[in-house]
Amino acid sequence: MLQGSQFTQWLEYLGKVYGRVVVGVPPQYTSQNCSNCGEVVKKSLSVRTHVCQCGCTLDRDHNAAINILARALKQTGYQLTSTVGHRSTNASGEKILISDLATSLSKIAR
Repeated sequence: MLQGSQFTQWLEYLGKVYGRVVVGVPPQYTSQNCSNCGEVVKKSLSVRTHVCQCGCTLDRDHNAAINILARALKQTGYQLTSTVGHRSTNASGEKILISDLATSLSKIAR
């Protein structure tokens, strides 16, 4: 198994090889915080579904991934539009976000 710093080195290396920006994000509480409203939803590791009072229900890892992406974007200065009140994904909105993100990150990487 890879140690934390060795894993980070591999990610950074692969990011350079494939022309991708790698942003380190502290993972603490990313699966506990609701990606929709920000409330803390305490759960043990055995609980695999994130269920919040705001109505957000996601796989625990999916919820954490959204929070990690938001933290990475914030660290790079990209403003993520709030998703509060949205229950579904807008594919065209995702394309715009990816396009904006690629432009923003390419400026940072230079």
